[in-house]
Amino acid sequence: QVRLVESGGGLVQAGGSLRLSCAASGTIVSLNVMGWYRQVPGKQRELVAFIISRGSTNYADSVKGRFTISRDNAKNTTYLQMNSLKPEDTAVYYCNIKQGIPIKDYWGQGTQVTVSS
Repeated sequence: QVRLVESGGGLVQAGGSLRLSCAASGTIVSLNVMGWYRQVPGKQRELVAFIISRGSTNYADSVKGRFTISRDNAKNTTYLQMNSLKPEDTAVYYCNIKQGIPIKDYWGQGTQVTVSS
């Protein structure tokens, strides 16, 4: 089994920054994809960014240039540096890891990010 534990959410003013962390434990396959998703009430969960184990990244258009995803493979940890935050970034942010054949999804418990205007 895989367990994901997020940290780093909170309340910040518009224009501010936050850094989210997600530590994975358990049976971690070396080739995997770690990512961040977010969800607001009444809407579907959406992809924010992901990073594969070799370092390639991808971002939602809404966060390009403001958010940076990174990872430390030795620690099985991924980070999401969020700069120039906007009120519309307010959501519960979930960490995700995809690994194995067939691919399995694992999710963290979520961390609240609130950006005040």
